[in-house]
Amino acid sequence: MQASHLLLEEPIRLASILESSPPKAFSALTKIIGTLGPQSRSVEAIEDLLRAGMSAARFDFSWGNEAYHQETLENLRQAVKNTRRLCAVMLDTVGPELCVVNTDEVEIELVEGSSIIITADKTKKASEKVLSVNFDALISAVKPKDTIFLGHYLFTGSETTSVWLEVEEVEGQDVVCTVKNSATLTGSLFTLHASQVHIDLPTLSEDDKKVISSWGVRNHIDFLSLSFTRHADDIRQAREHLNQLGELSQTQIFAKIENYEGLVHFDEILKEADGVILSRGNLGIDLPPEKVFLFQKVAIQKCNRAGKPAIVTRVVDSMVDNPRPTRAEATDVANAVLDGADGILLGAETLRGLYPVETITTIYNICGEAEKVFNQDIYFKRVLKDIPEPMQHLESIASAAVRAATKVSASVLVVFTSSGRAARLIAKYRPTMPVLCVVVPRLTTNRLRWSFTGAFQARQCLVVRGLFPMLADPRHSTDNTTNESILKVALDHGKAAGIIKSRDRVVVCQKVGDSAVVKIIEIE
Repeated sequence: MQASHLLLEEPIRLASILESSPPKAFSALTKIIGTLGPQSRSVEAIEDLLRAGMSAARFDFSWGNEAYHQETLENLRQAVKNTRRLCAVMLDTVGPELCVVNTDEVEIELVEGSSIIITADKTKKASEKVLSVNFDALISAVKPKDTIFLGHYLFTGSETTSVWLEVEEVEGQDVVCTVKNSATLTGSLFTLHASQVHIDLPTLSEDDKKVISSWGVRNHIDFLSLSFTRHADDIRQAREHLNQLGELSQTQIFAKIENYEGLVHFDEILKEADGVILSRGNLGIDLPPEKVFLFQKVAIQKCNRAGKPAIVTRVVDSMVDNPRPTRAEATDVANAVLDGADGILLGAETLRGLYPVETITTIYNICGEAEKVFNQDIYFKRVLKDIPEPMQHLESIASAAVRAATKVSASVLVVFTSSGRAARLIAKYRPTMPVLCVVVPRLTTNRLRWSFTGAFQARQCLVVRGLFPMLADPRHSTDNTTNESILKVALDHGKAAGIIKSRDRVVVCQKVGDSAVVKIIEIE
């Protein structure tokens, strides 16, 4: 594995680290996905999140009903209108998640060294002695010495609301376990995760399909986050379902790698998925702690080579209750950026955390600082080396555009695209400047009606590092004269945002007739 993409220009004054960075329109190119929930679902709260740097909103259907999430989404749409900032929508499925129900919501005190029974008998009420799970086949899935995690949220190593259990024996419908750490379980629902154990449940459940077919179709979701993706077939089956739902055939599927099965089949999954979410919470349970960093670096590198977005989760858990991250967490965020991650996904930090805006602001600032020392030159050469020859035409144009932008110190790179593919190929080479991707709508028909594509493609750029989309007027054709007028609109947008100034150079990648052209212009 190659060294981190870290650029340190010598000589460097350590005192310069204390100097404040000048504010910029796009201080960070790395994207931030926030999970909306109780602490972040009002119009005002979402407006603050958008201004702080959130570019996509995640709706987690492992809790809350459709009506609750619909109300939140309506608030998001109003906040987008008020702030005039684009925001993509991601639906996160439940998948084969195991749960323990505590209907009476009694407080359950578990003491290290004591015994507890996990049972498939639904008539048993939750207590310090017995807990009922929603998976009848757990007794045949686990064996003595297996590890089971149980808690409100995924274990971080410091919270007292999560517990580790070790399986001692299986008796009938019961799994007898020893408690490995003292903890207090509160609330009505606990997550259960059996480490490195195959759970014989479908990745896309019937309940997930119903939610996608109703809530997803109604709201034209941009992304489907497929929880517990274990095989390439999981992606294919999800895509088959989406293809039956009209416009959702355009929805991108992100494989959420959460356990050892997803890790083992990662290469095949990556070929089928549109992007990958490295869900380090569950992975941190399935993998030894000393192996988590290695998986992250290798998985991100594979995504980079494939030109597919890599999203990292569970970076600032402590900010659920604190306005500042720990030193290790701040370093972890920066290292994800240096590894080549496209974005950071925040879960509990924005869902139920006390400081959702401060969390996104902090992540945004850390990403911006890390990008300043990201060695794009080394990264570019490595990616280029991995491209088989002869290089495909569009890949050649994309790499040439990034090389030209770097050599002339362009302030912005502008790319015209209809499908978003050209923009994503440019982002694959990690240009150090913002990429304004002008999505030109295309007129399509399903033989029953005509419609324009473009809105999906524009919003789907919002999770790709460095891309900042804008949708061209659908009334425009694609002739050269119109392209120049659209380019002028894009440049004016860049000037208004403060990223293009007089005498700046801008690199433009566009199609002229049947040819793709890279040109360099200087702003008067």
